[in-house]
Amino acid sequence: MNHRTAFAAALLVLVSPLAAHAQDGHVNHAAAHSHAHAAFASDRIHVAVEGQGPDVIFIPGLSSSPAVWQGTVDHLNGAYRVHRIHVQGFAGAPAEGNAAGPVAAPVAEEIARYIREQGLQKPAVVGHSMGGTMGMMLAARHPDLVGKLMVVDMIPFMGAMFGPPGTTAQSVVPVADQVFTAQSTAPRDQYLTQARAAVTGMIRTEAARPGPLADVENSDQQVSASAFRELIVTDLRPELGKITAPVEVLYVKFNDPRMTDAITDAIYQMSFATLPGAKLKRVDDSAHFIMLDQPTAFYGDLDAFLAQ
Repeated sequence: MNHRTAFAAALLVLVSPLAAHAQDGHVNHAAAHSHAHAAFASDRIHVAVEGQGPDVIFIPGLSSSPAVWQGTVDHLNGAYRVHRIHVQGFAGAPAEGNAAGPVAAPVAEEIARYIREQGLQKPAVVGHSMGGTMGMMLAARHPDLVGKLMVVDMIPFMGAMFGPPGTTAQSVVPVADQVFTAQSTAPRDQYLTQARAAVTGMIRTEAARPGPLADVENSDQQVSASAFRELIVTDLRPELGKITAPVEVLYVKFNDPRMTDAITDAIYQMSFATLPGAKLKRVDDSAHFIMLDQPTAFYGDLDAFLAQ
């Protein structure tokens, strides 16, 4: 297996949407998770807000809940006003406007509307995995709204790894369609089996796995499959040059023995070549959920990033 094929296999494990259908609505969901929602009407997202100070928006990844940021919020200890995005269709939230079609791009637009309507002044944006994709969309398409951007373990064009050199967003559509069909029609038990295997690979720290496992199991299968298809066919590299905010990218070595530190570094450097000002930093001894596997290192990087 060559490096490119190995990377594609790693990415499939990394962001595979592994979900059952969500059951509860906004009210039950809010009660279960004990947080207050911002006064913002949307059928794409809802937002939990807490703390005082400079604004920071946290965006979770595919089939993830705002709870993945709980340790981070606890670490910030009220020094910032934190806005945690919950994408409809993920982690127990009803699908609503995300029930069909693209997810990341329209959600990024809703976050832009949220920033405007809530009067946030150049908030910092932190996005994990697919949340990093949304963060890049937001910063590139609405550069006036973002103060700084941290991308946690995500590249701007995942689809490049699903085809030969020179693969484009258009040429990878047939592959994306095949993946979508397979995932959207998979029996529920197959999804649950995949979820348990994938989360094991995405989080090294065994004690941190139950929450993300529950999130993917309580996500809407169609929303997750649609979102994954969208990730494959979305190439943000041509748009990265429009980003004016400082950008930091934290990443880990891909979860495949054939993917060395050097190969991983090269892939990230190549992927972000159109944003030469971006700071790229590999976090060692961690899997995909850096904030869960290496919280001390992550908090240190985040503190320095927010203090800039």
